[in-house]
Amino acid sequence: MEVRKMDEEKKIKTDWPGWITFVLVIIGGLNWGLVGLINFDLVAALFGEETLLARIVYSLVGLSAIYLLLLPPKIGK
Repeated sequence: MEVRKMDEEKKIKTDWPGWITFVLVIIGGLNWGLVGLINFDLVAALFGEETLLARIVYSLVGLSAIYLLLLPPKIGK
């Protein structure tokens, strides 16, 4: 019983910004994989090249990566 309680305490509690960040970074990683492998930019294909909406998506992906970079110090607390 005591071991199970310790495992539950060690779990990282993920809030909705954490999940959104996770999804955006996955989308960004997949997009860059497509660009590198087959020269296809999915975000540009969906929202248009150099459009405001595409730039917003790229910005959100970048901000999400920064958020995840700062997350490890939060996990230890």
